[in-house]
Amino acid sequence: MSPSAEDLLLDQIGPALSRLRRRTPASSRDLSRNLVLNVVADAPGEMTVGGLAAEMGVAQPVASRTVAACIADGLLRRAASQADGRRTVLELTERGEAERTRFATGQRAAFEGITAAWSPEERAQFARLLVRYAADAAAWSRRRSSDGE
Repeated sequence: MSPSAEDLLLDQIGPALSRLRRRTPASSRDLSRNLVLNVVADAPGEMTVGGLAAEMGVAQPVASRTVAACIADGLLRRAASQADGRRTVLELTERGEAERTRFATGQRAAFEGITAAWSPEERAQFARLLVRYAADAAAWSRRRSSDGE
């Protein structure tokens, strides 16, 4: 049985996401920094270096180096945990918030340029679905991690 048109379309998702990643208008340093800032800002609770490593899917030494660079750049600070004073957690600085906003503004401009020929309805629908996909992917990833997969 030959694959359906929908199956063929769904098979293109992975390669399409890879192409998007390669075409992001930013340096790899900006991308990793933005990822770290977003993970810390979006965490439902306190974020540690270990939690950041798990969320990013990298080894703890990699996360530690990235965090150290963000601290050196004034984007993050270490603070004592409010839940357990023996733990150190990560917080965004004012400069970190500004950097996050700057990067989001650049991403929005790129999105608007890429989708310039789309109707406003197509843009909004795609944006809603992409945000939903990202949220569902994060939840799926957390479930897999907690299940030990």
